[in-house]
Amino acid sequence: MSRELLRPFEEYQKARINFVQTIADLASKSQNIEALNAAGVMALLRPLLLDTVPSIQQSAALAIGRLANYSEELATSVVENNIIPQLIFSLTKPNKFFKKVTCYVFKSVAKHSALLAEEVVKSGALEPLVGCLDEFDTGVKEAAAWALGFIAKHSPELAHKVIQARAVDSLVLCLQEPDLLLKRASALTLSYIASHSEQLAKPVAEFGLDTIIFFLSYNDTQLKRNICQLLGNIARHSAELSAQIIARIQNPQKLLNCLKYPDDIVKKNAAFCICELVNKSPENAQVICDSGGAGILVDYITNVKGDPRLYGILALGFISSFKKELAWTVIEAKAINQLFDALHNELNPQIKAAACYSLGHIGRHSTKHAKEVSDANVLSLMLYYYQDKKMNDYLRDKAKSSLKKIINNCDNLSALEPLLQVSPDKILKHILNQYIKYLKTNNTELKNFIQNGGLQKLQELRFDEKIKSSPIRSKLLRLINTINSYYPPEIVKYYTPEDKADEFVSGAEELEKGEEESNEAESENSEEIEIDKIDQNKNSPEDKNKASG
Repeated sequence: MSRELLRPFEEYQKARINFVQTIADLASKSQNIEALNAAGVMALLRPLLLDTVPSIQQSAALAIGRLANYSEELATSVVENNIIPQLIFSLTKPNKFFKKVTCYVFKSVAKHSALLAEEVVKSGALEPLVGCLDEFDTGVKEAAAWALGFIAKHSPELAHKVIQARAVDSLVLCLQEPDLLLKRASALTLSYIASHSEQLAKPVAEFGLDTIIFFLSYNDTQLKRNICQLLGNIARHSAELSAQIIARIQNPQKLLNCLKYPDDIVKKNAAFCICELVNKSPENAQVICDSGGAGILVDYITNVKGDPRLYGILALGFISSFKKELAWTVIEAKAINQLFDALHNELNPQIKAAACYSLGHIGRHSTKHAKEVSDANVLSLMLYYYQDKKMNDYLRDKAKSSLKKIINNCDNLSALEPLLQVSPDKILKHILNQYIKYLKTNNTELKNFIQNGGLQKLQELRFDEKIKSSPIRSKLLRLINTINSYYPPEIVKYYTPEDKADEFVSGAEELEKGEEESNEAESENSEEIEIDKIDQNKNSPEDKNKASG
């Protein structure tokens, strides 16, 4: 064939190469994407995927991947133009560069939504992607691992399909490869799979737990992040899986040391993992505490601020919730001051709520535990958050619940006095019950209650509008009068407000009067019930209809 005949073909090939390379370069800059899309670039690139020149195919696929990566709209355009089936067909070729770029396109499409990821799966991409995990080239394996991860992350159904395609075994093997980028991608993809449910986490634990735990000590920041997150996602689903991790890890210091790592995300993910482990059983919490975990967690929440604090605070609460010995270990680790700091200074309501939760579980075990918490002046702050209507309901609920837990075990009556006049009735009744419990037989406390101004506050409270309008008014008055009955009438009258002195009745008398009124009311109610029964038996249905008429 003469040179003149070949020249047009050579020029056409050069033009195609120049076109796809230029488009691929332009697509790497986000400011060019909208203009390229408006020019209809997707329809022009599609036929070039079947070009006879491999470099043109690769550049066309790379350009499509970059376009799809930019927005969900362009990723949808890739699906609508039937480009994915063409790419799958091309994966059967032995060209490693094209396989790598094809996996990148699948990742770029699947990352945007579960719907697009489902379209990639429906096109039959899973089997060739899993096949790419067995390729010799580590770049192809890494690209395939990323694509599978962005499919699995969206929903349990998609993650289940990835498992059904036998991806877990290959991903665990990829985790053992020497290439660091491949290790990172494999660990993150396994984490996405395990995050959805116990059913999906079990195969990951079964095939790869020993390998995963081994890399806790690996000296790479990104890999540590992924491994800690992966272990947390396995542990979160059940006590059985968390117990497997504790049993296989052997030395919990490997995990606890991650809380001391310089990188904040490593520390946050390690705290998440520990939180999920100690949440599941007292045995797990005991193992972590026996390894010095309580002190390390306190150091962690001391040295970090903001959102990373959350899992450390929750972990301390979960440890404290199981039994009083573990809660005392947390107290001895100086956790209460740091929990108070989080409650007072953090802006995130979730962190404040977590601090309330943890303090409540520390203080609920005994009077000794409650005293340690109340001495830190946390009760007034919790009450403030509970009463503040601007706070979200979750924080208010946790503050209320924790207040009740601590107050119901608190024998430190001086810590309760500041709450007397400012507490809503639902909290006030618990405070009054504590005074009744500890004042009756304790002369020292009876004297202190007067000297600290508590008895005077109680008399002011008796005539407060808040009490008069309370739905549980009679119950609150009965509690107040029970406390008053512990003192001589003249002392109670002395501390009664001057403008209410004429209404004074001694605690014992008012208590007796209240009981009589209560008994009379009950008697009247019972009589009414009996009369109703008699009337119902006497009157026939016809009589009732006449009466109603």
